[in-house]
Amino acid sequence: MPSRDARDPDRDGLSGPATQFQRNLRSSAPYAAASYTLIGAIVVLGGLGYVADGWLGTGPWLLLLGLLLGLVVGFYELARLVWGRRPR
Repeated sequence: MPSRDARDPDRDGLSGPATQFQRNLRSSAPYAAASYTLIGAIVVLGGLGYVADGWLGTGPWLLLLGLLLGLVVGFYELARLVWGRRPR
């Protein structure tokens, strides 16, 4: 009976489930990235609007504009991924 090497992936019987888990992570990565893009666009553009409001003294208007623009950009990227449109 041959001895098993310490680097043998089947030594603990997890190679099948671990491989499936890695495959699932790879296939879900674009969707996770799209959700991070949505959240990031809202936070960054809303933050820029907040800073611009403080600098210009315009009240909440640029904050609201930044949040709205962040929603539009984020949902555009999400829709582009879901419906399969690629940039040219």
